[in-house]
Amino acid sequence: MSTSGIVYRPRRLRATPRMRRLVAEHRLHAADLVLPLFVKEGLTEPAPISSMPGQVQHTEETLRDAVAAAARAGLGGIMLFGIPAVRDATGSQAEAPDGILQRGIRAAREAIAAVEQETGRPGPVVMADTCLDEFTDHGHCGVLTPDGVVDNDATLDRYAAMAVAQAKAGAEVVSPSGMMDGQVAVIRDALDDAGFESVSILAYSAKYASPFYGPFREAVDSALQGDRRTYQMDAANGREGLREADLDLAEGADMVMVKPAGSYLDVLRGVADRSDVPVAAYQVSGEYAMIEAAAANGWIDRRASVLESVLSIKRAGADVILTYWALEIAGWFSEGQEGRA
Repeated sequence: MSTSGIVYRPRRLRATPRMRRLVAEHRLHAADLVLPLFVKEGLTEPAPISSMPGQVQHTEETLRDAVAAAARAGLGGIMLFGIPAVRDATGSQAEAPDGILQRGIRAAREAIAAVEQETGRPGPVVMADTCLDEFTDHGHCGVLTPDGVVDNDATLDRYAAMAVAQAKAGAEVVSPSGMMDGQVAVIRDALDDAGFESVSILAYSAKYASPFYGPFREAVDSALQGDRRTYQMDAANGREGLREADLDLAEGADMVMVKPAGSYLDVLRGVADRSDVPVAAYQVSGEYAMIEAAAANGWIDRRASVLESVLSIKRAGADVILTYWALEIAGWFSEGQEGRA
């Protein structure tokens, strides 16, 4: 025993940057990250999203540029959201072959193919949001009954059609985010029947009704009145989130997701501990906006806070992280900034 009486000195492994790098338990890589992107029908130039500084609604042409940048940066994926010029009660544009989301998917695949040919490296996986909220005139994630309640089973038929349309356009991953019961099984059957057995399903398995989606509503010009608490999960419930993930796994989900990420790291850890498929987490618009606002006021160090927030999601068990900072983080890595906070 030392004369000071201290037997264990964990600080030895924190003494220098070299040592901290050597013993780091978790590291981020650009391939872990997925960049959400918005494409809006009818735009002639990108439209800034005021509540999400640095983010925009893209034109079809600037979407190509953003996807190409993601490919060159080595990101693992992009997640596409479409904003149509015309909406209706059933969200019919969601499955239209020439709808804005399908056009965006095709544009993304073309941009990635060009960069892959240029660089000789695989580009990001093209993922599409498989939900009706951007396409309905009422802003809900499904078809409504006459008394204004989301009809679960009627909505499943719409999701199936939407998923097949996305697959035909070139989506490699469809991503049902509406939290309808049975959505994964119905979509899997529809994809397989249409000959798209190789298209994967990323299930938004534990998606909580959260105020942190606020800026996203601006990003997609949401028409929502009221809330989605009858189908998105209650913030008080952790075990229920694990059950939802179990159900999606049983229905054949290829990946499962927890959303939001930062307020539900306990749920994320629980899902990761029981899942035998990759686990994703979505760092949502409100999480992004809070850090950006605090950094803009000089209250926190922006880069350190961004990296710590994303690394905490990785540490909690996420294999795949959706974050609006994905491209910027990848740029920091290329500058030599370690994938650690």
